Amino acid sequence: MQNVEKQNMSEMELEQLQEKIDAGILLAQQRLKERVKREDGELVVMRDGKITHLSAEELD
Repeated sequence: MQNVEKQNMSEMELEQLQEKIDAGILLAQQRLKERVKREDGELVVMRDGKITHLSAEELD
């Protein structure tokens, strides 16, 4: 087995990776909202430490 050197990511690479992760999370949230609306479902979220059920109509 070869010796593999550990490579550190630069600050710029870390920022770019974080931006991609953030964009992916936002996309997943948007798709979930669209699915809940399409299926006239309900979304369960936590607000102010309390579990809240949101109907499709309550989503923005």
